Parts: sequence; structure tokens; C-alpha cells
Amino acid sequence: MNRAAFFALAAALAVGSPAYALENENLLASLPRGYKVGYQKTTPKGSVSEMIPTNETVENWTEMVTVQIFLNVRGATPTQYRDRLQKLWSNTCADSEFAKVRDGIENGYAALTWMQKCPVSPQSGKPETTWLKAVQGRDSFYLVQKAFKFEPSAEQLRGWSRFLEGVRVCDTRLPDRPCDLD
Repeated sequence: MNRAAFFALAAALAVGSPAYALENENLLASLPRGYKVGYQKTTPKGSVSEMIPTNETVENWTEMVTVQIFLNVRGATPTQYRDRLQKLWSNTCADSEFAKVRDGIENGYAALTWMQKCPVSPQSGKPETTWLKAVQGRDSFYLVQKAFKFEPSAEQLRGWSRFLEGVRVCDTRLPDRPCDLD
């Protein structure tokens, strides 16, 4: 399965259709309930997909899930990627806050989940909180983000934390990194 076409898998999982045959390294994630794909682009370097609540648009959203797959990127660690993003975020948002949520090995891959918070985004004039999960694959690098343009409740954060915990990378070529869809 082409990694850039992961949403075909996500849509099948979301509606309970039979699973597609997976090959090689894959990002496993589902289309969140109540969300639609608002934007998707694939290039030779990778892909980006933006999902928003069904009643919102990518031009005017309050919540968004973004999935980025950087093809053939080797050597960049999740910590290095986080450090670079935090520096950029700090340069554009005064009084930024950051917190590591989870760091370790998931299904044989280095993974890091963290939170970035901006009290007042210069672009929207609203608070923005983003939870990010980066996974260093053998073939590619993966980033999944959940952004809020408001202060999310503790219940919302718990739910989206569970969503990010369920996002993982697998590889059909490696028995110790299974692509179980359960």
C-alpha cells in the first residue's frame, strides 16, 4: 500500500470495511469520527492531509488533525524535529508553553508526543494548543498533529491523547513491527 494513500485505509477502518493489504512501512491512523478530509496533497517528498470537523472548512476551522509523511527521510529523530518546531513556534508566539507527553519506543520505532501552546496566536488572535506525535520510521518520518483554536477541556485532551496513542507505524517486512489492525 502506498503510504500517501493511508486515508483509504483510515476510511475503511472508520466504517468497518475489510482491511486493505498492507505492504512495507505504513502509518496506521483512523479518520476521527465526525471529521472529513479537507485537504490532501502528495508530492515526491511526501504527503500532507488535513482533517477538520464535518461542519468546518480548512479556511475556517476551530479543530484540525494534520498528518504529514516525509518520504525517504532518515536520521531525523523525533526529539530533533520537536526542538526545531518549538524554536519556530517560540519565535512566532510570545509566552509559548511546551510539555513532553510521552517519549519512547512504539512498535519498534522511536516516538515522541508533546504539546505546544500559544496564548494568543498572531495569525488568528485566538489561543492555540497543538498536540503532536512524531515517529521515526525506517523508510519515512511521520508527524500527526491535533490543533485547537481554543482552550480544550481536560476531557477533550484525554480523548485526543487516546487518539494519538493509537497512531502507530508498522512494517510488514519486519515480524517485530506487525501491522495488526485491531
